[in-house]
Amino acid sequence: MSSKEEFFGHLLELRNRLLKIIAGMLVVMLALVPFANDIYQFLATPLLQALPEGGQMIATEVTTPFFVPLKVVMLTAFIISSPFTLYQIWAFIAPGLYSNERHLVAPLVMTSVFLFLCGIAFAYFLVFPVVFAFITSTAPEGVAVMTDIGKYLDFAIGLFIAFSLAFETPVAVVLMVAAGMVSVVALKQARAYVIVGAFVVGAIITPPDIISQFMLAIPMWMLYEIGIVVAGAIQQKNPHYEQQS
Repeated sequence: MSSKEEFFGHLLELRNRLLKIIAGMLVVMLALVPFANDIYQFLATPLLQALPEGGQMIATEVTTPFFVPLKVVMLTAFIISSPFTLYQIWAFIAPGLYSNERHLVAPLVMTSVFLFLCGIAFAYFLVFPVVFAFITSTAPEGVAVMTDIGKYLDFAIGLFIAFSLAFETPVAVVLMVAAGMVSVVALKQARAYVIVGAFVVGAIITPPDIISQFMLAIPMWMLYEIGIVVAGAIQQKNPHYEQQS
């Protein structure tokens, strides 16, 4: 097979993998559409529970009550289908990897999915109640807290992205060591800078209360330490990575 035919073969396979990913998301989305309002109600529960008695959420635009629950369904479908999506990505890149790389990437893919979901769950069950309790408690007297459902969705997605990415820290650490970009010794020496950076990131992307800042920074630090431990273990079992570092 010529290089040109091989190139077009890869493009064809990539197209098929992408179509499977889209089809998987659409199947999940269609199954969830009848429950769109219930899913949004579940997403909004942390804020609704923090609102004062009689407080409620509002829709300030005509189409918002229809499109916002639909967006939540799309987000939920993306999360539920993420293992299938990552499997398709893995199936596409696996043939081009060496055996030692394949043994490393497969666990990292599964770990990435797990940590991604853990980050979302951490944000929803632990961070949201604290953040919304703080926000509603700081409202001036006489001010009714009534959040637009679209604005709330944007806020929730922002925190989901922040915490899901933060929880990928161990995977990023292991990949950098495996790629020879940095050594475990250097990662340990950079610990102080990482801790400061974690708190800076927490201050930037979380609401202006110190509790939520700590709730992002401390997990990032702990996950960084876990990444160092795992990367060190991989180096001991695979001298190849140690030489690269």
